[in-house]
Amino acid sequence: MFDYNYAGFLIDLMTELESEVNQPLETYRPKPFIIIALTLAAVLIGFQFIGPLIGFFLYAPFYSGDMIQMAEGIQNPLQHPEIKMLLFVMQGVGACIGLILIPLYIRKWSQTDEKILEQPFYAFPFTLVIITVIVFMGLNSIFIEWNQEFKFPQAFGGLEESLRAMEDQLNTLTAYLTTFDSTAQVVVAFIVIAILPAIGEELVFRGILQKELFRSTKNPHLSIWIAAAIFSAIHLQFYGFVPRMFLGAMFGYLYYWSGNLMVSMLAHFVNNGFTVIALYLHQQKLMDIDIESTASAPWQAVLFSAIFTFVLLYSFRKFYQQKNLTTSA
Repeated sequence: MFDYNYAGFLIDLMTELESEVNQPLETYRPKPFIIIALTLAAVLIGFQFIGPLIGFFLYAPFYSGDMIQMAEGIQNPLQHPEIKMLLFVMQGVGACIGLILIPLYIRKWSQTDEKILEQPFYAFPFTLVIITVIVFMGLNSIFIEWNQEFKFPQAFGGLEESLRAMEDQLNTLTAYLTTFDSTAQVVVAFIVIAILPAIGEELVFRGILQKELFRSTKNPHLSIWIAAAIFSAIHLQFYGFVPRMFLGAMFGYLYYWSGNLMVSMLAHFVNNGFTVIALYLHQQKLMDIDIESTASAPWQAVLFSAIFTFVLLYSFRKFYQQKNLTTSA
């Protein structure tokens, strides 16, 4: 005998599915999980594959050898210093496509878009951001040292060895790319390392992931820290995971308190740009401090950094509370 209650349930389910499918495109907004998964997949494909491939072919006319030699140089860049500019171009095009163009489209499609350039500009908090990022480096140095010296239990010795090998390989490549042989390399590196990631990574991790996590969890702190953890993990450097996560969390809170994605972009730009400039000045013997050192700052400097960072962040938050501009993550 046919169960009319079951029939009613099917009718209700079909009605709900029909309303979901037939919802007008201008009002439809995908679930947060769908947006996050599509964003990460699209960014990975665009940044790791499509963008670098396009950059490879764009640079080919300027390379003295043929494409086979270019490909061989990429496989062993340390033995081919002439390939350095090609790697910068590939990374730059990858960032433009995977971290900027694709996320901008996703933000518009998913209706998480906001008029970034129409957000109010205030000189005082923007100045605070610049100072805060630089001051925070002293505090973050203790997490850099701790993370670098992290030891796994003996049972996980094989995992530690693999992670160390991966870390050493990445550090070697980074050192190769950031040993500048000309002013042109410094300029290109500044664009690729400081400007493009500041725009693209903030679009992805704060402008999409953090917002969608908040839409799902309704908890700003949880969304900020999860987005920061993903931001750090995607760099594939275990021995830099913790300090990069704290950095990402700071970017997240700056965005959350201000409601302005340009604030976190500025913070990201200052962090990366300061590092590039400091590296260059150190290589030119114009600055004694080695920004690549993993040793923590003296405890007096760390204490000063911790107190001053807290005061600066408190002042920043207080400013935007008075402006009543706090965003919904």
